[in-house]
Amino acid sequence: MRPATGRIDNDMRAFLGALVLEEDDMDEIRFIAATGSLGSGVAEDWLTMALAHKPHFIAADAGTTDAGAFFLGSGKTAYTRSALKRDLEIVLQAAQKVKVPVLIGSSGTAGADVHVELMLELAGEIAAEHAMRLKVATIFSEQDKDYLTRLHGEERIRALYAAPEIDSGTFRRSTRVVGMMGVEPLQEALKENVDLILAGRCSDPALYAAMPIMLGFPEGLAWHAGKVAECGTQACTQPGRGVLCGTVRRDEFIIRACADSPCTPQSIAAHSLYENGDPYLHKEASGMLDLSQAQYFEAENQGVRVTGSLFAPAEQYTVKLEGAALAGYQSIVIGGVRDPYIIRQLDDWLGKIEQSTHASVAQLLGDQLKPGDYSLTFHIYGRNAIMGKLEPVAAVPPHEVGIVLEATAPTQEFATAIAKFARQPLLHQTIPEWRGSITGFACLHNPAEIERGPVWRFNLNHVAVPRTKAEMFRTRIQQVGATA
Repeated sequence: MRPATGRIDNDMRAFLGALVLEEDDMDEIRFIAATGSLGSGVAEDWLTMALAHKPHFIAADAGTTDAGAFFLGSGKTAYTRSALKRDLEIVLQAAQKVKVPVLIGSSGTAGADVHVELMLELAGEIAAEHAMRLKVATIFSEQDKDYLTRLHGEERIRALYAAPEIDSGTFRRSTRVVGMMGVEPLQEALKENVDLILAGRCSDPALYAAMPIMLGFPEGLAWHAGKVAECGTQACTQPGRGVLCGTVRRDEFIIRACADSPCTPQSIAAHSLYENGDPYLHKEASGMLDLSQAQYFEAENQGVRVTGSLFAPAEQYTVKLEGAALAGYQSIVIGGVRDPYIIRQLDDWLGKIEQSTHASVAQLLGDQLKPGDYSLTFHIYGRNAIMGKLEPVAAVPPHEVGIVLEATAPTQEFATAIAKFARQPLLHQTIPEWRGSITGFACLHNPAEIERGPVWRFNLNHVAVPRTKAEMFRTRIQQVGATA
């Protein structure tokens, strides 16, 4: 890394030359956060205007676990292929105008190998269509199951808070497992003077911290700038269209919005506390970002200036693991109840429906399905569906409820059969207040049962302790484009 005196060592000169940086220009590193979620719609007009910021790189996060385990398990993406291509095309064209690299993290939502390969395919199409020749680094974060099993046997897999129990077979039962990279793989790729980095599962702030830290800027400021920028205009007073422009200096960083809505010290401070169990301490693979001394000030041109961000290196380098295991196949029934007599005894009524459904399964599928092989779940909307036991107004009876019955089984055929078994008692389960046959449940669809297909669950909340910082990630450098 460059020493704090401002002098550039020989190892960095080739990299800096590729960025067309002068030595006296190294008092700051500038970047553009093109979007907080690639595929959601990059604002091309705002991004074009932001090029006046003279960035040294452009970055965009492309994934999250917020979308659930489905995308890691299935290998699919949360956004359509055309939406991903459109956004990547806009970002690449902007970067080519100013000759700076683009960093994309958590490619294709979950950052598995299949997602990285899809983004590489899109980059190749874009390059060919626009006569670009791109040097691309793909960084793969999907983990070999035998490798993880060996680490587990060596007690190098450690549980985080509320982690599920795992054993030596957990990794082989997983459909996919990815490791969350920090700045180190990104920095190695940047040293290759690439035009585009397509990273697998990646720490969101690492996209923005990698280059400043590599060039000797304070780690605390670099990580904090990334923490603020990675969600794009979510850090503005009102999230909307636009981009964020960041500047990391020796004693501060500055964030400005080139967007429909501005940033303020309050909005930047609020976003600094976002998505973390501890508002001040944010764990990364290489250490801890400490915001307890951070201060937020108004800056010129509607910017926000931040000082005091610190970073404590970790005693041991760890990599967060995310795994998805197939939970089964699912069918659902959606409907509603408005009968006040049913609503007054809803739990008892649903309990009888559940018993009736289990009895049908035992009678008709008992030789193929045991009670532990499948699950039957009721989600009650209008009564505690969101907050559950934490609901503060649970004593207030609703006048109607929506009910989603969820049947999960080893095959789609079994799941649909169970949902069909449940439909009849949902429609006609009696209560003491009724005389004769009355229908108390209104199905939303016809047929009532909807096949959801395979469903996955997250099965890890652990970190790995690798032997080296590089062994869990694989980088491939290649040329793409019309003349590649």
